[in-house]
Amino acid sequence: MGQKWWLVELAFTLASAIFHLLPSSSTCFCYLPPPPLWVKNGWDDRKTSPFGFLKHLQGCHKGDKVKGVHDLKMYLEHFGYYQQTKNGTHAKDDDFDELLESAVRTYQLNYHLNATGILDAETVSKMMMPRCGVADIFNGTNPMQSNKKRHHHRHDSFHTVSHYSFFSDAPKWPASKYHLTYRFLRGTPAQAKSPIAQAFQTWAANTHFTFSQVRGFSKADITIGFARREHGDGNDFDGPGGTIAHAFAPTNGRFHYDADEQFSVGAIPEAFDYETVALHEIGHLLGLHHSSVPGAIMESTISTGVTKGLHADDIAGIKALYNV
Repeated sequence: MGQKWWLVELAFTLASAIFHLLPSSSTCFCYLPPPPLWVKNGWDDRKTSPFGFLKHLQGCHKGDKVKGVHDLKMYLEHFGYYQQTKNGTHAKDDDFDELLESAVRTYQLNYHLNATGILDAETVSKMMMPRCGVADIFNGTNPMQSNKKRHHHRHDSFHTVSHYSFFSDAPKWPASKYHLTYRFLRGTPAQAKSPIAQAFQTWAANTHFTFSQVRGFSKADITIGFARREHGDGNDFDGPGGTIAHAFAPTNGRFHYDADEQFSVGAIPEAFDYETVALHEIGHLLGLHHSSVPGAIMESTISTGVTKGLHADDIAGIKALYNV
């Protein structure tokens, strides 16, 4: 098994080297289901976001038959909301069926939207936002809902409810691995390394973890790379917009940016901040899933031209997961 992963990493390193020679703008965001259908169907040109098809579906509801509804089903399936029937026929048609209505309603509940099952303007706007590629729901388990009832915190003057969540079965690093090493794969832009290193230090300052970089081909707990489209981990990137990065739950340690995205150091219009994206993905590497708290670094969506730091919800999540 170890040899297999070594070969996969070698292939990824070689691919990264090739990608580095190709024209690129820069790179970004998450758990990894099969590549979504809209990647294959061409929702990935440089003028149209992979999620752009959602715009003309605004107002759709159960009983409608509209061209493009099957792409909505694939979108929701990719992020864990829509479960196909055994023969997959419902996913291939454009019928806004009861299964799709239920999936839309669950999405709305996760993101504190009006849970009608109708694809209203607010829902479409949220779905079209660039986001982390990690699915919200795994094998029917919805961490964004199942964990909510448990995280209550009382203070002298106020009462708060946290909305952090964990991956299925709450995987985490063993106590022997609270110091983690990381390595940049070949092809990582030079300007990305310092912001990513700063993101690790921010997590170290707020948790019991420490981090250090190793160089060359030294073995590392975490590997960071930039890739385009299919890159060997089972979760293809989709071109500019759409999903911007992804990382795996402990103790896998892989973190990939989408090299087709525009990235920047700091808040620059039309670009994603390297450090903000890294803070989110490192949260996944440590065991946090998505949060429904607006402003939390573990919120699944991200906008261009902004920077974010750790939120109290993110820090509370790590402390709860590791019981520290």
